[in-house]
Amino acid sequence: MTQVSVDGHLIGVDVGGTKVAAGLVNDAGEITFQTRTPMVSNDAAAGLAAVVSAIDSVRAESNSHSSAIAGIGICAPGPLDPRTGIVINPPNLPGWRNFPLAAEISKAYCLPVRVDNDGNAAALAEALWGAGRGYRNVFCATIGTGIGTGIVFDGHIYHGRTGAAAEGGHNTIDYRGPRCGCGKLGCIEILASGPAIARRASEKIAKSGRPSVISELAGGRVDRVTSEMVGKAYAAGDLLAKEVLQETAELLAVWLGNIVDLLEPDVMIIGGGAGAMLRPFFGEIEERLPTWCVNSHCQEIPLLAAHYGADAGIAGGAALCR
Repeated sequence: MTQVSVDGHLIGVDVGGTKVAAGLVNDAGEITFQTRTPMVSNDAAAGLAAVVSAIDSVRAESNSHSSAIAGIGICAPGPLDPRTGIVINPPNLPGWRNFPLAAEISKAYCLPVRVDNDGNAAALAEALWGAGRGYRNVFCATIGTGIGTGIVFDGHIYHGRTGAAAEGGHNTIDYRGPRCGCGKLGCIEILASGPAIARRASEKIAKSGRPSVISELAGGRVDRVTSEMVGKAYAAGDLLAKEVLQETAELLAVWLGNIVDLLEPDVMIIGGGAGAMLRPFFGEIEERLPTWCVNSHCQEIPLLAAHYGADAGIAGGAALCR
C-alpha cells in the first residue's frame, strides 16, 4: 500500500461488537494504513485494551514514516453522548456502561479525541472527502444489518438537542408494519435493511414455490437466505430477486420522499453492503420520488453511492477530528 507522508495525520477507529478496525488517514481522506484487532465485548477494561492495541499498531506505522498524529476519532456503538465522549449502554458491548471512552483514550495518548456513532461519522467523511464533497447540506444513509443515517449541515454533524438526532432508520413509513428492534412499528430499518431483504425473499420463495437462484445459493433452505444471496441472484438475472429489490426501492422512495420534504438536502448518499447492492435501482428511486414528495424540486437532488465502503468507520472516525 502506498504511504503518504503528510503532517497531521488522523487515526480513525471503528469499534464493533467483534472487532476494532483502526487506520491512518491523511488530510485528503485517504486511508494509508489499517489494522484489525478482536474486540472483547463483555469486559470494560479488556474492551478498552483492544481499542488501545489497535491504536498502538497504527501509531507504530505512523512513527515508522515520521507522520505526526493530530487526533484520534472513534466510531463507537450507541447510544452515546458525542459531546462528552461517554458510551452509555450499547447492546453489542455490554461491558461498557456509561464508559468515558474519549477521556480514557485522551489520557492514554495526550491527543484530542472525538467519539460519535457510525452513521454520523460516515456522513461527515462523505461530506468532507467522499460523494458529498462540494455540497453544503448532506444526508447519508448506511444500509446494512440496520439503517444508520447522518445529517451534515455546512460541514458540521447535526446532533440535535441531546445528541440523539438523525435516527433516520427508525422513521416509520407503515404504522401497521412489523415491529422493529427499536420497538416501533414499520420503521424503514425493519422494512428495507439487509435482513428485511432476505426475509422478503424467503417469504416469496416459501409462498410461491417459484424456482429461484436464491434457493440454490441457500441450499434449498429458505431460512438460510441472506441479502447477499439476493444480490448474487439478481446479478445472475433471477426475476424473483429483481422483484424483491424493486420492492425495496419503492420503500426507500417513500422514506427518502419524507427526508426531502423534511430536510431538502443538497445531496443524498447511500452506502453500506445492502446499499451497494441497491445501486442499480437508484434511478427507479429518483423516478418515484415525486409520488412520495411534496417538494417539486425533489428530482434535482442527486442520489449518489457512498465513496467509502467497508472502511467507512475508519474514515468516519478520522473525519470527527479533521
